[in-house]
Amino acid sequence: MNPVLPDSHTAPNFASSALITIDVQRDFLSDSPYGIAGTTEILPAIQQAVTAYRQAARPVIHIIRLYEVGGANADLVRRTLLETGVNIAAPGTPGSELAPGLSPGPNLAPDVLLSGRPQQLGPKEYAVFKPRWGAFYRTALEDLLTQLRVDTLVFSGCNLPNCPRASMIEASERDYRVVLLRDAVSRVSESALDELAGIGVHPMTVEELTKQL
Repeated sequence: MNPVLPDSHTAPNFASSALITIDVQRDFLSDSPYGIAGTTEILPAIQQAVTAYRQAARPVIHIIRLYEVGGANADLVRRTLLETGVNIAAPGTPGSELAPGLSPGPNLAPDVLLSGRPQQLGPKEYAVFKPRWGAFYRTALEDLLTQLRVDTLVFSGCNLPNCPRASMIEASERDYRVVLLRDAVSRVSESALDELAGIGVHPMTVEELTKQL
């Protein structure tokens, strides 16, 4: 595969960027019963990126899952498990909260989030509930980004093959400039990075990001 050369149409604009965290919740950490391997391990890098964005007074948006008890609002592939009585990121439970070190203070408000509205957690910091893999599908994310005048999205979080990947494809479809923090996402692989580069995603490290901010 030929290397992707710098392109003015996809190059990040960090002055008009937002940091996106995907599914970085307690129930998805590595040591949780239904957690994702490697997620606890990348938590320090995500915390560093969140701190850098707060200090730069740029938006931080935490995209989260809330599975109703019994799984009625879950992806089809997860409903059988949830119907057995297993609770994962159930509204109002400790496991649904953001991972340690990420929240600026307030607990998540399930009523607000499940209604489709963003929850403001701090200055330029929000939580948004997504009902499926992608962060844009049936969510308020695009309207929020428009209000914040964002054209570049910097992604971090849980489980690259699923929700981060789907969200970056949706972002590309909406003409956002897209960055992936390769050391702040779980289950990253070189083959996935090569494939994402083909749709204009720019991989970088958290250290490289902080220098840009």
